Amino acid sequence: MPGRPRPPETAAPSGAATPVAPPVAPPVARLAANQLRRMRRIVDAAVDLAEKGGFEAVRLREVAEQSDVALGTLYKYFRSKEDILLFALNEELDRLEGAMVARGRTGGAPFDRAVEFFRRATRAIARRPQLARAMIRAMAAGEPDTVMKLASLQLRIARLVVATLRDEAPNLALPLDAARGSDAEQAIAQVMMNVWFSSLVGWAAGLHAERTVTEHIRTAATLILQSET
Repeated sequence: MPGRPRPPETAAPSGAATPVAPPVAPPVARLAANQLRRMRRIVDAAVDLAEKGGFEAVRLREVAEQSDVALGTLYKYFRSKEDILLFALNEELDRLEGAMVARGRTGGAPFDRAVEFFRRATRAIARRPQLARAMIRAMAAGEPDTVMKLASLQLRIARLVVATLRDEAPNLALPLDAARGSDAEQAIAQVMMNVWFSSLVGWAAGLHAERTVTEHIRTAATLILQSET
């Protein structure tokens, strides 16, 4: 199914003979040191622009200028500003995964652990509200170019939620598509993720405060988890 037309700032670089889709970005693990530094500058520039002006401020030409790379070079790493923002969001998830591994078992009831997990995740995202809103908008954009990155993000969050329900550290060595917990635990994780994302979209749109996101999660956890006890 054809994707939506790109906005002007994500069009192919000027001077190209025939507009074509930018190439798929190479896996980070395969990049040379100088390429990693260039990629780091691109992401940092996009994050800086988003922190100052939100989603609309992240224009690829300005990202290229601020990161001191050619616009054509930027397209070798990222297809769109949504692609860059989702990469930055995955880096936030790296930190959340690391914190969970370091923390280990916490005890308590699954209800309390689940609510606390989403409270921490919400706080981690919302501490930089302009950037958070830009990331959430990138997630909700439905761009065909970012489907794989978004799918990976959802699998990673689901793995963390299941680990939280089981009170264990997430096994980051397993493939993302490996079985995670029981069918019931996977279903609970999916429902709570859906509630969380929906509530984050509401927060990003200004419909409610950050604390309301946690309240929505608490309500969902009450209906799902406490009904099982």
